[in-house]
Amino acid sequence: MNPAGSKELPVIIDIEASGFGAGSYPIEVGYFMPDGQMYCTLIRPEPGWTHWHASAEAVHGVSRQTLLDKGRPADEVARRLNADLRGRTVYCDAWAHDFPWLHTLYDAVDQVPTFALKDLRQLLGDCEQSLWQATRAAVELRLQLRRHRASGDARTLFETLNETRKRCAPDWSA
Repeated sequence: MNPAGSKELPVIIDIEASGFGAGSYPIEVGYFMPDGQMYCTLIRPEPGWTHWHASAEAVHGVSRQTLLDKGRPADEVARRLNADLRGRTVYCDAWAHDFPWLHTLYDAVDQVPTFALKDLRQLLGDCEQSLWQATRAAVELRLQLRRHRASGDARTLFETLNETRKRCAPDWSA
């Protein structure tokens, strides 16, 4: 079956990071499940994770000191994700960034994800793609999430996917 034709709603994950490009690492991970269950945690930097970019901090609003004080150990985060997401296909909106950050997390603690990570765009048909930006803006306005954080971003993506699918369904009416 064409993934864009699937009506089942997926788990959406989002990862915030210390920066962009080489040397960056995950600082927060969050997901939103179709049943409304959410998970979000800060990740304490591993000893070799030193890259820090002020522009990334300006986006997510999390300082390195906050990660050191309140972040969960990377091995604990990896185990939790594996337990919660085992056997699932999980989707993100920035696969080219999120995939390396996820593997930086797992490589640091010598673990392997028990779930697959795919690009959310694989689920979008032409109709959903054409409505995505406007729908996302409306969802963001409706949710009124004040912080740019992983679980809130995952929820926004999930709600946007749900709304675009409803609007693109053959039996949808205005």
